[in-house]
Amino acid sequence: MASLKEMRNRIGSVKATQKITKALQMVAAAKLRRSQDAAQNARPYAERMAAVIANLAAGVSGEGAPRLLVGTGSDRRHLIVVATSDRGLAGGFNSSIVRAARERIGKLIAEGKDVSILTVGRKARDQLKRLDRSVGAYEAGGNPSLAVAEEVSAKIREMFAAGEVDVVTLFFSKFQSVVVQTATGVQLIPAEVKAAAQPIDLKGAVYEYEPDEETILEELLPRNITTQLFSAMLENQAGFYAAQMTAMDNATRNAGDMISALTLQYNRSRQAQITKELIEIISGAEAL
Repeated sequence: MASLKEMRNRIGSVKATQKITKALQMVAAAKLRRSQDAAQNARPYAERMAAVIANLAAGVSGEGAPRLLVGTGSDRRHLIVVATSDRGLAGGFNSSIVRAARERIGKLIAEGKDVSILTVGRKARDQLKRLDRSVGAYEAGGNPSLAVAEEVSAKIREMFAAGEVDVVTLFFSKFQSVVVQTATGVQLIPAEVKAAAQPIDLKGAVYEYEPDEETILEELLPRNITTQLFSAMLENQAGFYAAQMTAMDNATRNAGDMISALTLQYNRSRQAQITKELIEIISGAEAL
């Protein structure tokens, strides 16, 4: 059985840990609101760009269609882009993204596809490095940076232009609420033209594009990749702080429960030791 001194030290250690988890919870809560606003403010821009691309793509076909839109005609070589945070202490936030990416990677490998991995965030890099398929690793940074998104986008487009990849899929965590963040996969190349995207209402008018649709798409599609990456990084940051706040709140509560249990055990042991000493004193006095 642990001595009273050991129990006091353990209680002190748990109290110190509780202070750290409480501080991390407060910091995450303070940063969550700003990160949440940034993620939600970026969504309309990304959604509107997707709607513009969908409307332009409807009038493009044949050999003149941009390769970023129609792809290479093959799906043998896949690039999986995995975006996480650089830091941990956020429960299963990063692991859920990596798990979703691993499932897709495993499925593609089972189908005989060539798979390479590009990571954005130290946690993705550390958890996927054993697969030995990395073609690039970037740090997400303390705050999402458009410069990082542009750098990653340039790397992806360079690999696609060189014929090294046919399909590019991005994995990140979509922020839904403080308690819900969903690991999501989005195809970047070929660009997904979703029927669900709201078409632009022309109100019966007929538009003539200058320059033509193909030229506009050639300009928009690379920007769309950067936009999707930056939006994913913003979603990740909001989700990270939400997950960290929840995880640290649970850790603080658990530390409090442990302190209560240890304190009760300490008091019982201390009372038992005092009682034992009193019995020894009384027994000695009676013997005299």
